Amino acid sequence: MAPSASKAAAAAGTGDSVIGWKIDPEQRKELLQQFPPRFRNVVADHVTLRTKAAGDARLPDENHGEIVGRVSDGSGVEAMIVSIGGTTDRPGEGTYHITWSLEGGRKARESNEALRQQPWELFDLPMPVRLRPARFR
Repeated sequence: MAPSASKAAAAAGTGDSVIGWKIDPEQRKELLQQFPPRFRNVVADHVTLRTKAAGDARLPDENHGEIVGRVSDGSGVEAMIVSIGGTTDRPGEGTYHITWSLEGGRKARESNEALRQQPWELFDLPMPVRLRPARFR
């Protein structure tokens, strides 16, 4: 686990913010060409470190990661698995990921369930991704 991310997550307090990383907008365009979305509603904009964080929670220091795999539940949820600081394990629980695409009224938070229930495809060659530490809702 990346020391900075784990420290930021542990010290995040409680509130209604989400902390994590936004995907670099220019690189997002390239990534969507590299990994065409399987579903119509394209999300592909962030990686969550922690939900329900305090409004003044410290942001993580990392500014890059690697897309290392993909998961799809076949019925409207697709996510890219991301390694940050050498791990895909998100502090607390879960897997670092980018909700890539959705369909049929599905919600981004459902990516977590897809990751718990579906085996994910590991890519032969990780794809570097630029990340911007951010706070969002």
